Amino acid sequence: MDMNMGMGMGTGTRRTTRALATEAVHAGRDDLAGRGLHAPPIDLSTTYPSHDSRAEAARIDAFATTGAEPDGPPVYGRLGNPTVARFETALARLEGTESAVAFASGMAALSAVLLVRGSTGLRHVVAVRPLYGCSDHLLTAGLLGSEVTWTDPAGVADALRPDTGLVLVESPANPTLAEIDLRAVAHACGSVPLLVDSTFATPVLQRPAEHGARLVLHSATKYLGGHGDVLAGVVACDEEFAGRLRQVRFATGGVLHPLAGYLLLRGLSTLPVRVRAASASAADLAGRLAADPRVARVHYPRIGGAMVSFEVHGDPHEVIAGVRLVTPAVSLGSVDSLIQHPASISHRVVDAGDRRDAGVSDRLLRLSVGLEDVEDLWADLDAALGERAGTRARPQSLSRG
Repeated sequence: MDMNMGMGMGTGTRRTTRALATEAVHAGRDDLAGRGLHAPPIDLSTTYPSHDSRAEAARIDAFATTGAEPDGPPVYGRLGNPTVARFETALARLEGTESAVAFASGMAALSAVLLVRGSTGLRHVVAVRPLYGCSDHLLTAGLLGSEVTWTDPAGVADALRPDTGLVLVESPANPTLAEIDLRAVAHACGSVPLLVDSTFATPVLQRPAEHGARLVLHSATKYLGGHGDVLAGVVACDEEFAGRLRQVRFATGGVLHPLAGYLLLRGLSTLPVRVRAASASAADLAGRLAADPRVARVHYPRIGGAMVSFEVHGDPHEVIAGVRLVTPAVSLGSVDSLIQHPASISHRVVDAGDRRDAGVSDRLLRLSVGLEDVEDLWADLDAALGERAGTRARPQSLSRG
């Protein structure tokens, strides 16, 4: 789906496109004025009445065939929910795809993609490290019957097999913020679908579908929700793949609660403002950390963003214990700043050797920059880093991408 949503401009004029910031506010809400509403309603129903059981049977048969959303009133909460559908519509518009399918978590969303491909016998996955630790573990352990070949971006084409069902990358990557040339990888995939985990970037900074990705994954728990109070995942994709994902969601029950769908739709309305404000602070902090002798290396992506990773000369655990304003916690993308030690938490389930080979050192810290004043954030980090030692070597230059 493109962004060509006609919008009345008065005096008979009409814009044919809407900017991302405008879509973030209005997508998924276009029908509200006609319904006499301003805020989107929350539909908490688990089931819906129908006196025409023959028509219900036909609609369920149609869903079983294609996975298309049933026409007419809802049927049952596991087939779909009107509140969640508003969020899905909005996210698809922001990503520039035909459809989007929401799940109870980011891992539920990734699991559904693997199940869709595996159901056709295409169980082999080509993946590039680093990925989010639980994504790495899901593939490595073969918990869903998949087999993975790990490679670097340049080796994707050579790693493909007749039974390859998916190529999976994350850019910027968690937690090193390494970036991938998505267009080049998409070309290397040929007919194999490319899934890009774009959680760190959000559609504000990149839209992978424009570069050839068929599937765009978000842990919506992070920036899309944006306030640390909702757990969700979503896949933006074409309608054909969306139908298969809905069928898996119906069968496995990994549905998103309507209240979470409402919170996510509300979160999207401020997504561009939040990402840009937090990104400005993150770039500032990345520069200060790169100039600090207590820091060995700083990672910050070329496309920007609100995530900064840095390696310290000293004990990273002392930094975690020393922050007072920044919250030492797993996750990211909230309005408040969070810091964590990936080797201990988010990537603990990844084999230590694989972890280090992917650039996740034991001295690496991952900082999710929120909306606090940058001077207050720096004062907290400065104190947590400890006393400056004049004899220590100057840090390496800022690493981008």
